[in-house]
Amino acid sequence: MRLRLSLVLAAACGLAALLPAGPPAAAAEIVIEDFTMHPETRWRFFTDGVMGGVSTGQLVMVTGDGPPHARLTGQVSTANNGGFIQMRHDLAAPPPAGATGLRLIVRGNDQRYFAHLRNAATGMPWQYYQAPFEVTGTWTELRLPFAAFRASGRWMPASPDPRSLTSVGIVAYGRDHSAEIEVREVGFY
Repeated sequence: MRLRLSLVLAAACGLAALLPAGPPAAAAEIVIEDFTMHPETRWRFFTDGVMGGVSTGQLVMVTGDGPPHARLTGQVSTANNGGFIQMRHDLAAPPPAGATGLRLIVRGNDQRYFAHLRNAATGMPWQYYQAPFEVTGTWTELRLPFAAFRASGRWMPASPDPRSLTSVGIVAYGRDHSAEIEVREVGFY
């Protein structure tokens, strides 16, 4: 009762702006992929073979083993200037205004993987913005702030402008290793 009366008096006196605003509102989450409706039409698989590398792998859409998801597996090799396998989704539209990062639900083989974002500043095929993340054998939600993504080249802005994002990629990259990552959900927050 005292708090309510104090708020009414503060508002009446024009002092409401001096009171704490309370907890911040939760940012809206936007799911761009949950792997339920023909995801194979939206995701592409790439290896470093497009530039002469020798990494191998595959992208499989899984529907009968728990929740629908994508499974990216393969052998990443740095031989012949290679070193990646990737699954990529071209965005129909950039994230909504106010989005601050990429949200993933993933699991895998206890390795480090990377999220790649492309936008208007990534005009060449080898350009991207990259953020690392770790996976375990348990489904885990990860939130990667846009500010955590780093440019792959010197002539790009240091971090991506989310208003011009054109694609999201999940990548096994940069070292010789066996890749196995599963992705259940991709979105923005």
